[in-house]
Amino acid sequence: MDILLGLQWGDEGKGKIVDVLTPDYDIIARFQGGPNAGHSLEFNKIKHVLHSIPSGIFHKDKINIIGNGVVIDPIIFKSEIDTIKKLNLDIDLGNLLISKRAHLILPTHRILDAASEASKGHTKIGSTLKGIGPTYMDKTGRNGLRVGDILRPDFLDKYNFLTNKHLEMLKSFKFDFDLAEFEKGWFEGIESIKTFKLVDSEIVINDYLNENKTIIAEGAQGTMLDIDFGSYPYVTSSNTVCAGACAGLGVAPNKVNEVFGIFKAYCTRVGSGPFPTELTDETGEKLRDLGHEFGATTGRARRCGWLDLPELKYAIMLNGVTQLIMTKADVLSGFDTIKVCTAYKIGNQTYKTIPYDLDVEDLQPEYAELKGWKTDICNMTKISELPKELIDFINFIEKEIDIPIKVVSVGPDRNQTIVKG
Repeated sequence: MDILLGLQWGDEGKGKIVDVLTPDYDIIARFQGGPNAGHSLEFNKIKHVLHSIPSGIFHKDKINIIGNGVVIDPIIFKSEIDTIKKLNLDIDLGNLLISKRAHLILPTHRILDAASEASKGHTKIGSTLKGIGPTYMDKTGRNGLRVGDILRPDFLDKYNFLTNKHLEMLKSFKFDFDLAEFEKGWFEGIESIKTFKLVDSEIVINDYLNENKTIIAEGAQGTMLDIDFGSYPYVTSSNTVCAGACAGLGVAPNKVNEVFGIFKAYCTRVGSGPFPTELTDETGEKLRDLGHEFGATTGRARRCGWLDLPELKYAIMLNGVTQLIMTKADVLSGFDTIKVCTAYKIGNQTYKTIPYDLDVEDLQPEYAELKGWKTDICNMTKISELPKELIDFINFIEKEIDIPIKVVSVGPDRNQTIVKG
């Protein structure tokens, strides 16, 4: 099994790259997160955004699995399925398998998420308000409702028990809501889920591995949003790192082969939290405009900044990355100078990796400056066609982190991808 994951704060372009790599694999499996993810794919001049469904779904002959580590909102799931059906593409939705152990996001999970975030005022973490946190809290608190439960005769009793518990919790918030507004669509989503193959995914996946089938595990969010190793508390509620794939799919660590780490040629972040290389000036605005940096899930403008090598090295270490994939190199076309953060300065101390606390006032990034390129690279198909300045940029990064960059993305379409020899 190979693993593909993001090395920054999410939005690195994982959906596109999974779509590009899918022809090389038999099975594509999501291992954590939920509809707080927005994996964008573009082909035939149409943009597709997936939130829960693996990014291999547009390949008819591939099996796609939603693993046990994922949390599913039935409303959003049904909406995704309905959207895919309307495209009239030659795909086989019968090849989508859902783990019985995946947890369900209830309407009251979403309401709790919104109520909690609203109560925090300026200390809010920037939640996507999709109910992800409360769902994982119920999972670890051993109160959760799972996909397999919808097949049980006491499913409605279990749903009502957990919903009533949430309604009691909501009494402590001054927050208006209409539960009935959510419930109708939620139960329609449950019926949609029932039409798919609900499986013991950990057994299915290991059986495929024993049959020498090739699997790529698709991560959501990014390393710096990991619940343990990210910029806590401004993180997601799951393990986004490589180890999360093993727990989120039920696969032993010794079954992992390649680990593909995806990073943007610059950095972005949605929501609150520390961001050492953030640019709040015209350069940051230019990056946002050129990169169309608005969240695929929330539509919020992303914060933008220069590439952060201490952060990248940290993510590579945590994940055991074997190959790097750089996306959005095309966005940097047109800058006279491109900066790369090589270290942090806090007081008199220099850090070449991530310190425990990034959220300190006197943290200053130290930059190396490289010459930019003025060439449009979107139609280039070979490394040899790329401008010298971009090659120098790639070589600089490889020298600093000592891991090869194997793929360079030069645009959003699946065909705008260059494999580096």
